[in-house]
Amino acid sequence: MGSIIELTKLDTRKIYINADLIETVEANPDTVIILMSGRKLLVKEKPEEIYKIINSQKVE
Repeated sequence: MGSIIELTKLDTRKIYINADLIETVEANPDTVIILMSGRKLLVKEKPEEIYKIINSQKVE
């Protein structure tokens, strides 16, 4: 299993996503995560924050 990251949906609920399944992250102006399955998720975190979260876990 890949690294799991915690993000926040627009309604403030926490969600956990397998970072290996993320295909793209776009700012539109809300942040949209598109998974390899084609599913789209709207989250509060900015793309730069998501990038830092994913990369900080790879170092550990």
